[in-house]
Amino acid sequence: MTSLRSWFSIPRGSHFSLANIPFGIISTTSSTAPRVAVAIGDHALDLEVFAANNGFSGLSTIQPHQSVFSQPSLNAFAALGRPIHSIVRKYIQSVFTESTEFPDVLKNNESLQKQALIPLQDVKKHLPFKIGDYTDFFAGMNHAYNCGVIFRGPQNALQPNYKHLPVGYHGRASSVVPSGSPIRRPNGQILLNPNAEKKEPTFSPCKKLDIELELGAFVCGSNEQGIPIPIDKAADNIFGVVLMNDWSARDIQAWEYVPLGPFNAKNFGTTISTWVVLAEALEPFKVKGLENDGNVLPYLKEKDEKSVYDINLQVDVKTSSGHNTTISKVNARNLLWSFPQMLAHHTITGCPFQPGDLLGSGTISGDSPAEYGSFIEKSQNGKEPIRLSGGDVRTFLEDGDEITIKGVCGEDEEALVGFGECVGKIEPALELNFN
Repeated sequence: MTSLRSWFSIPRGSHFSLANIPFGIISTTSSTAPRVAVAIGDHALDLEVFAANNGFSGLSTIQPHQSVFSQPSLNAFAALGRPIHSIVRKYIQSVFTESTEFPDVLKNNESLQKQALIPLQDVKKHLPFKIGDYTDFFAGMNHAYNCGVIFRGPQNALQPNYKHLPVGYHGRASSVVPSGSPIRRPNGQILLNPNAEKKEPTFSPCKKLDIELELGAFVCGSNEQGIPIPIDKAADNIFGVVLMNDWSARDIQAWEYVPLGPFNAKNFGTTISTWVVLAEALEPFKVKGLENDGNVLPYLKEKDEKSVYDINLQVDVKTSSGHNTTISKVNARNLLWSFPQMLAHHTITGCPFQPGDLLGSGTISGDSPAEYGSFIEKSQNGKEPIRLSGGDVRTFLEDGDEITIKGVCGEDEEALVGFGECVGKIEPALELNFN
């Protein structure tokens, strides 16, 4: 990609280069109402202030809709549709370009620069959307296979349906939280001895607390109940992508999931990064996903085989002793199903979607332990120690552990398209006494 030059100082290596322009929701101590912004370098451009001071004077298309930038979520802006997202992004890029055709909007307007450009360290970042519904998929085939081997052996690792449909379950939107929010270890029913003849659970804090390295996609379109979104229109209904950590209580899940699937093991917390990278910004990084040798039915067949993203993902764990270890580096192309396929499958029954609905990719793992996106894979369900810097050892997460997920596209240090960070720290379980 050719780097776009800017008159504004954007640090080399920034995730938020001029090639990106991700959208989010911010507030500040001086203006506590959440509103829409974009990230540019190490600053946020407050779009409410920008719009109120004729920032969009060169873009007549958005002028009737400028109130969307004063909303406490991206839902209203997302509902305007992909063509509007595109022209707003391109206009903001043009305003910041060195040879901008709109110099008086911001480049020569020091007063507006002082009002609308806020250092990222001085903003509070909120959930980007009011999330109506959240569905988590299982499209990381390496993760699905690895977990299948642990529980069922290599012959039956993947279920017969796996290569025919994007497996998923309905998650809990109310516990999706922005990066930086603490995550409390859940309590629940677990089997201390899964091999005992008589299965009797005990009530306990989760002992196998895990991460899941995922991507999340926000939907911008909608469909009437009873009317599916066809596969060739599905991509037009994807607003953008965030990093996601779908925290998992493996021991609670092992006891509860038969016959209806995950429940309490997955409903206590899902962390997402706060800047949503637009689907358009990710277009140059579309690649082919994992090869599917199954018979994909016509309603799931995509014309463009490049439908997942070349995103370099990294997971770090920092223990309470202060030591930080990178435990995984993996590329997001390790998915069997794309977000458009997930949306087409989810709606084939006529299930209605609304702007702000969230899709999770499922855990992204490569084919080697250094690329595994969960502790259950890395430790073989607690059997193998994970050695961290400073002499720390883990099989699953301990209280005080902090997980940081990073993701970035591209190699040009002046044109990176990144997501920032997705951070969560484990707090101890509540002490509950029912005697």
